[in-house]
Order: sequence, then C-alpha cells, then structure tokens
Amino acid sequence: MSPTNAAKIQKSEQILISPSDTALDQHLGAEPNQEELRRALEMTALLQSTLDIETLLGFFIRETQKSIDLSGASYIHQEYDLALDLGNKSQFRFRYRLLVGNQKLGILTLYRHTDMDDAQTIKLEYLLSSLLYPLRNAILYLSALRTALKDPLTGVNNRTTFDKTLKREMDLARRYNTPFCMLMADIDHFKQVNDSFGHLYGDCVLRDVAQSIEQCIRSTDILFRYGGEEFVILLSNTSLSGAQLTAERIRNAVSKLGQQQQKEAHKKSDNNISISIGGSELTHIDTTDSLFTRADNALYQAKNNGRNCVLFKRD
Repeated sequence: MSPTNAAKIQKSEQILISPSDTALDQHLGAEPNQEELRRALEMTALLQSTLDIETLLGFFIRETQKSIDLSGASYIHQEYDLALDLGNKSQFRFRYRLLVGNQKLGILTLYRHTDMDDAQTIKLEYLLSSLLYPLRNAILYLSALRTALKDPLTGVNNRTTFDKTLKREMDLARRYNTPFCMLMADIDHFKQVNDSFGHLYGDCVLRDVAQSIEQCIRSTDILFRYGGEEFVILLSNTSLSGAQLTAERIRNAVSKLGQQQQKEAHKKSDNNISISIGGSELTHIDTTDSLFTRADNALYQAKNNGRNCVLFKRD
C-alpha cells in the first residue's frame, strides 16, 4: 500500500516519488516492508501533533535518525520567508522539493557523512511521505496566522501584535546597546478626503500611503496600521538623526503621492494629501508606554503646528 499520488517529493531536478507510482518499487524490486510502514505511520501520528514548522521538522529529523544516519537538515520556503537549519551540515546532501498537488511546501535538504544506497533512499523517501501532509497543514496554519495579523486593506501589520512587537524591539535594542526610534504618522484632513471624494477613494489613499511608507523604510523596520488613518513605524538600530531623515523622506513621498493622485483623478481640491509625523527615541528609562506617549504627543504638536511636518519629542 502506497500513499496517495497527490503528494510528490522532488529531488534535485528529477521527480523521485509520486508515492502511488511504482518507479521506485520497480527499481528496488519490492515495496517497503511492514516495519518501514509501521514506522512511517507512527511518525505521521507524531508529526500531526504540532503546527509549528520548526518543531515539526525537528520531530521528523529525530525520528528519521532512528533508522537512517543524518547529521542535520535545512529547510527553505521563499514565499513565507522561512529558512531553518537543524543539526549540522556535512559532505553529502540530498535535496527534495516537497509538493502536495500543486502546492509547494518548500525545499528540504538532508545531510549525511556518507552517501546512501538504494535501500536507504527508499526508506528515507517513505519517511518523507509521512512529512508532507503535516507540513502542508503547518503551512496553512502559518498562512492563516499571518493573514490574521495583517490589515486587510493596506496589507501591513495590524494593531494586534503591536504591543508585543514594540516590547521585543525595545528589549533587543537594550540588549545590544543599539539606538531605537518610533514614528507615528497620521494622514492630514483624512475625513475631508472621504467627504470630498468618497470612501473608495479614501481606501485608495490609505493603501497608497502605506505603500509609500514601505518604500521609504528598510526591510528591518516594522510598519503597522495603528487605526483609521494612523500608522506606526518601528525603526531598529536607528538614531534620532536617522529617524528624522526617514520621517522627512516619508513626508515628502506622501506629498508627491497626493499630487499624483489628484492629477490622475482630474480633481481639484484644497485637500492635498499630506502626512504629519511625530517621533521619539528610546532612552534608558523608557517603558513601552512612555516611548509611545512621547511619539503621540509629538504627532499632536505637529498637527497643531500646521500639519505636513515632522516633530520629535526628546523628553
């Protein structure tokens, strides 16, 4: 009995297993014995006990090592920006592209100190077939989890994990003695934008502003839609002067965006799209609340100073 052909394992450039195929069986002259099938079923039960991908792969490697000598493994899934290393790399490597139907499950590379013979290869690949569906479920769970943490309109992080992320970034800055800054940004006169052009146009403005901000920050910086027309940007390893430059870059980009949007829409209005930004820099006595409050107060003062400007609170 072989697993369903909906799941495939691809090694290097050649498909080695479509588990209901008989190519490997013909190559070795027999199907796996009952002991191998029993081990595969036991492994499947264990792998179904977690939805964490790193834990799942750790289970798989440890169980596989009971019958096949492996020194370690690495796993990559580009779509989900996953890159995991387990154990140690060694001279011989065996790379598998994992698929269920048309769904790509990433690339798993296994390492050994010696090459494998045919019997070891088929044993490994039947064990790999036990990994496919638990891995697919873990990836689906990760996808759902990430979707829940994203703002559906703009595609940036939503407020759900803001507090936890802010604390983590502050802790890292203090541990490694690196500067850290926060920016709070608010689209100016956004209610008038909605009233003048309609909510669909307002949604387009929110999406375009979020995209403009993303283009002005680094991949290591973290952008949140905090609520309504308000955004928060966490700038790791960034000094006050660097944060000011970033904030001005964002402000200029949004101003140019507003001019372009009105030109494309052939509409004239006093409500040019602009953004006000307040910022704060982490001090040794800051809490998450105090750092946030200073940035929020700076934003409030920027609004009172006429909008479309940047202001930082140092204390």
